Amino acid sequence: MTFSAVVVAAGEGLRAGPGAPKAWRLLGGRPILRWSVEALLAADADQVVVVAAPERLDGLGEALAGLDRWTGVAGGAHRAASVQAGLAALAGEAHLPVLVHDAARPFVAKAHVERLLAALGDADGAVPALPVPDTLKRGRDVVEATVSRDGLWRAQTPQAFRLGRLREAYAAWPAGEEPTDDAGVVERTGGRIALVDGDPLLMKLTYPEDFAMAEQLAGGRRIARTGFGVDAHRFGPGDAVWLAGVRIAHDHGLVGHSDADAGLHALTDALLGAIAQGDIGQHFPPSDPQWKGASSDRFLAHAVGLAQAGGGQVLSADLTLICERPKIGPHREAMRARIAEIMGLPLDRVSVKATTTEGMGFTGREEGLMAQAVVTVETPI
Repeated sequence: MTFSAVVVAAGEGLRAGPGAPKAWRLLGGRPILRWSVEALLAADADQVVVVAAPERLDGLGEALAGLDRWTGVAGGAHRAASVQAGLAALAGEAHLPVLVHDAARPFVAKAHVERLLAALGDADGAVPALPVPDTLKRGRDVVEATVSRDGLWRAQTPQAFRLGRLREAYAAWPAGEEPTDDAGVVERTGGRIALVDGDPLLMKLTYPEDFAMAEQLAGGRRIARTGFGVDAHRFGPGDAVWLAGVRIAHDHGLVGHSDADAGLHALTDALLGAIAQGDIGQHFPPSDPQWKGASSDRFLAHAVGLAQAGGGQVLSADLTLICERPKIGPHREAMRARIAEIMGLPLDRVSVKATTTEGMGFTGREEGLMAQAVVTVETPI
């Protein structure tokens, strides 16, 4: 089902202790808000609006690098104002579903989204909720009463609504009064809110100890996947070759529909293999004239974007170039630097090696050259 989402990341999170606002702190090496945006995009959100404090809007591009279908807007003085700013930025018809999610709950998953959208069919809203397991006491310094927990639930996010219905409910909300969640806004106008199974993993990061627990959970929710790529091109007329994003003067060129950069082609195929997204020919058919003479860094950057859109993070790249000539050694560091730039990697996670076949085969006869690559990507389970 088509849906949009608003991710609220405009709060300061003062209870989380000193440091950056919690949505901007790192979890598993990535900003916390990125976890939610990646997950919602992976669940097929048409658009995600990220609501951030005005002074942090410029940082969204870096925090969400490689992701698409998102827009950043400035939040308000309190959460309700931020949600309304996000709703105002959404395009789409009033009957379409919208999910409102707190960035401080980073472990949202596609299964949560599917449950909410299914429940929204005959309701004005849907909320993931967990039954209250503990005995409840009312009081200040001493217990004044024991409260029955029968029928009590802990509401979580994301919460799902029809876009028009939520906008209307917020428009009717009394000025100067702060709602505790979005479902409460719709309830107040007589809306029917469905409860769906919540998940302990939809925990909200509030206190310093929550972040330590989340780091342990983050490590257990991702796996490393490795892909292997191979490419070869024959020599032809020319005075230079492109290899691993670097132009090298040579007494021949390489023949290919694009710039024939076998190194970047092998890396692209290796990355596509790691995320099970086919091969370079499927994404950039040589029969398509728009790719004639194209720079191969576009192919590799596209594969990186696909990995990131699915919640993946490229961990390392290892390239081996097989040729008698040109000599790779003098250009090795420039190649590493260019690959690191395209893939968004630290230099120490990029390896470029070279070897010959000692005169054997087509590379030994200098009819062409070959490249082999291995790329490792960390992805959600």
